[in-house]
Amino acid sequence: MNAILNSSVTCVLSVLPLIGVDTTCFAQTPVLVATHRNVAYDDDHKAQCLDVYLAKSDTPTAAMIYIHGGGWRAGSKDHVPRWLRSFVADGQLSVISVEYRFTTIETHPAQVNDCLRAVQFVRHNAVKWNIDTRRLGITGGSAGGHLSVYVALHDDAATPDSDDPIQRHSSRVACAVSFAGPTDWSLLKTIEHRHPAYRQLIGYEPGTPAADLSARLIKDVSPVSFVSQDDPPIMQVHGDKDDIVPLRHASTLHEKLEALGVPSELVVIPGGNHSVAGAADRVAKRPAAFVRQYLLSP
Repeated sequence: MNAILNSSVTCVLSVLPLIGVDTTCFAQTPVLVATHRNVAYDDDHKAQCLDVYLAKSDTPTAAMIYIHGGGWRAGSKDHVPRWLRSFVADGQLSVISVEYRFTTIETHPAQVNDCLRAVQFVRHNAVKWNIDTRRLGITGGSAGGHLSVYVALHDDAATPDSDDPIQRHSSRVACAVSFAGPTDWSLLKTIEHRHPAYRQLIGYEPGTPAADLSARLIKDVSPVSFVSQDDPPIMQVHGDKDDIVPLRHASTLHEKLEALGVPSELVVIPGGNHSVAGAADRVAKRPAAFVRQYLLSP
């Protein structure tokens, strides 16, 4: 990214139990109906659409962009985690839930390109949707966590002189929260990754030896490749018993961010498996506080 952030460094390794977390702040969240559904942000494929949940506010609100998981080939934007819906219900921020092309349609970088485009599209419609473009965050779990930190760490995708007015907008975000998201495909060479989605994302058949994977694709698909001093604050929430996305993905990114002075927080869930990716109430208290700090604080 190009602009330098002046945020103070926050590098915290936190440990939370899987049970016993106070979730009363989420308990009474009403069912929310999307303000706008299936809004197309591009026209290459019908999957390129999003749902908009607008907070009721007299002034422009912050917004979180939600990217669902599902191995980059399944899942749905319809299932927004309750911790995000709580913010909408309270009128604190709006939520935009993004659909994207699966690997059954096209492989990397289609998924990240769709998410970058979605951020630009939100900015393009910010006035109409009463959104403050300075306060955009992004979050997701598993594949959605990968895509979220990829967007947050990647250079701005804006093309100021583009004929496409959406493309002229910035793709930068003010913060990101990843739940159990992979960050570094080079780890496939040193840690066993049984899930086929890692290879399918970059166009390989399941079971392809890690040594046979393209070095260029490994670098380009890995968010850790894009870490720089001007990155926004990042939180990662990860279980230490996750056998789908090993904890090392989160710690590697955390260490790289920390080394460059980027605000980074790694929340480790003892005994947590890959279900942490669902961002359930039991693991959402700290992320909610993180969002308040970076999007809602004066």
